[in-house]
Amino acid sequence: MLRPLLLATVASSALTGMTGLGGLGPLPPLPLLSGADSLTVSIEKTGHAEADGTFRLECDGTPGGTHPAAANACKRLDQLAQAGADPFAAVPADGFCTQQYGGPATAHITGTWQGRSVDARFSRANGCEIDRWENLRPVLPHVKG
Repeated sequence: MLRPLLLATVASSALTGMTGLGGLGPLPPLPLLSGADSLTVSIEKTGHAEADGTFRLECDGTPGGTHPAAANACKRLDQLAQAGADPFAAVPADGFCTQQYGGPATAHITGTWQGRSVDARFSRANGCEIDRWENLRPVLPHVKG
């Protein structure tokens, strides 16, 4: 008795889902985020006054913004996109990282890249974090540990 009732409920729900909410028609698709790469890069404690600060990086057509190496930074982001890499992904919690210290430098990157929202933090606290920082050069500056 419950099985036919369950099947009827599932079928009814599926039909309702196909037409949106009842007779209102199909639901509109979610809007896509802009394809423009627009990032805010905040860097501190690098030991280089010119490298510390908050910079805008625009990579839509002609590189721009206030980032000191905008053209090369956009080129690096394009290379990473072509390789299918996500340079903003955090280091896996279960990863094995060398216990080396690369200095107190930190960075915070927010904005949009490849149509996705970015909110990533970087440090040089261990080997994995140092590699992650270096992989994103020149978006992030060269830092000696």
